[in-house]
Amino acid sequence: MRKLRGFTLIELLVVIAIIALLLAILMPALQRVKKQAQGVVCQSNLKQIGAASFMYAGEYDQFVPRGRAGGTGKAWFQLFMPFLSQKPINNDYRSVDIYRCPSYPDKEQTVCYVVNGWRFNSPTDMTGSEIVDPSKLSECEQPAFTIFLADNEDGPWRHIVTSAASDGHNRCDVWAPQHLPNRDETDVTRGRRVARARHRKGANCLFLDWHVEYVATEDHHIDMWRFDK
Repeated sequence: MRKLRGFTLIELLVVIAIIALLLAILMPALQRVKKQAQGVVCQSNLKQIGAASFMYAGEYDQFVPRGRAGGTGKAWFQLFMPFLSQKPINNDYRSVDIYRCPSYPDKEQTVCYVVNGWRFNSPTDMTGSEIVDPSKLSECEQPAFTIFLADNEDGPWRHIVTSAASDGHNRCDVWAPQHLPNRDETDVTRGRRVARARHRKGANCLFLDWHVEYVATEDHHIDMWRFDK
């Protein structure tokens, strides 16, 4: 008679141990690939918003919205909506994936970017103030070096925006030194608004020449937000 053979308990344990070891080796690499893919999607979203910004400027005499409402009573993400391929449903922005960064921790957040709403009195002004009126693109002296949009920070002091009427929809802008990623303030009004470590140790940014670039937090500085260099 043929003798039936099977795996011994020790052999099974060895196989399980090898599989566990391989998973332990592969998981960090898979996590890195996942984060890289999310970063690519985020940059793609910013490029699409950049295209919408360009078309908006073409429709409005080369003006772009700034600050909390762009001087129109509507936030920047509302103003760009007609130029995007996706539309809100009954004023609910959860159907608009272009405004979402896949790396944002709270998946209820629909506006994962903040706009440049900063005005400076002079090139040496290191404080500045909020601007609500739109600005003409020609006012920006170095568009390739001036940030227009950046990753929105997450935290208990940052509002979750799901519609144009959500609390905090007017706080999706940057206009104070405390809003920058290298600051530690967590106040609702004057707390950090640019993500410190959304992608690696920095944030993705859309510049006013409409290119998208990763900016490390250690390289982020106030001059990147000045229209007048």
